[in-house]
Amino acid sequence: MELSTVLRRRRMVRAYDAARPVPAGALDQVCKAALRVPSAGFTQAVSLLVLTSPGQRAAYWDAAAERETAWLVGMRAAPVLITVWTNRTSYLDRYAEPDKGWTDRDPERWPAPYWYVDAGMTVLAMLLTATDQELGACFFGVPARRIERIRQTFDVPDDQLSVGVVSLGYPVPAAATGSPTRRPRRPATELVYRERWANAG
Repeated sequence: MELSTVLRRRRMVRAYDAARPVPAGALDQVCKAALRVPSAGFTQAVSLLVLTSPGQRAAYWDAAAERETAWLVGMRAAPVLITVWTNRTSYLDRYAEPDKGWTDRDPERWPAPYWYVDAGMTVLAMLLTATDQELGACFFGVPARRIERIRQTFDVPDDQLSVGVVSLGYPVPAAATGSPTRRPRRPATELVYRERWANAG
């Protein structure tokens, strides 16, 4: 698809056709896109744990879900879950190397936590590629009090910070849900400023 078409069609999908698996080639394209995003200092410390087997996906929901909801029913049907992790220590180590020179490894030097910024770009690349592959996708967070349980379930090292999960699959026809159905899209005039920070109105 044209990029403009992908951007227009991308939606957060919350209900999937459990009977339609994600083709291996499409999943590979989504994961490859995740590895092509910018990375501060070319640190490359955003990692993916891909869950495709029914047993592993069920184990994820058992570890992460706090209660049954209508949202969860639709999400449980997703045939692929990609958990996204980042490693702050890798970024601090990278920027202590000679070409960067922040040898104190102080995270306060960072104007923004780029380990999370890079992870966000990784997620967006996956969401856009999923749309290009004519799949549905959704990014969602993990309840903070459940992260340790997920670590233990999947042997995730302690230095990995949970960013969230991307679900993948073929969407089922359903009424639109989510915040965009309850909140209007803000116009560019309220969000894009030119030359100075001031509202046109």
